[in-house]
Amino acid sequence: MSRQPGEFRIVDRLQELGKDIDAGSLRYHRKRVLVSKEFTFDAAHHLHAYEGKCKNLHGHTYIVVFGISGMPDDVGITVDFAQIKHIWKTEIEPFLDHRYLNETLPPMNTTAENMVVWLFEQMEAALVKNEAYQRQGLRTEFVRLFETPTSYAEVRREWMEHE
Repeated sequence: MSRQPGEFRIVDRLQELGKDIDAGSLRYHRKRVLVSKEFTFDAAHHLHAYEGKCKNLHGHTYIVVFGISGMPDDVGITVDFAQIKHIWKTEIEPFLDHRYLNETLPPMNTTAENMVVWLFEQMEAALVKNEAYQRQGLRTEFVRLFETPTSYAEVRREWMEHE
């Protein structure tokens, strides 16, 4: 019985490793791939040397997106999303979520432009210190920090390396 593309069907059985696909086929290619993971945090801050509403203490629900590239491993995974989440939860988020950023970040004006560079540095440092991540060539390619749903700052690897 032939089926048309897009036609609904229920699989007869799950594909089995070693029977329907061999381990050598799990990694389809040897190309660098970028994966992204997004996180949300709530924080308060205020800006120094700024005349406008943001000179007053206020808060945001920030969204940060990390773009990380590397070479897929033998099963075709560049970096497990859970590993990125672990770095976020243990090494970055504690400085940000439900915090007064002017206190918890290094001395800086807590603009999105300054914060996004700090976020890049934190993720990159976490990747560099892990030997397994280094073997796969993992590196931070970009970080995008949304301060509001329509306003964000972004930094990219090439800007960090060449500026």
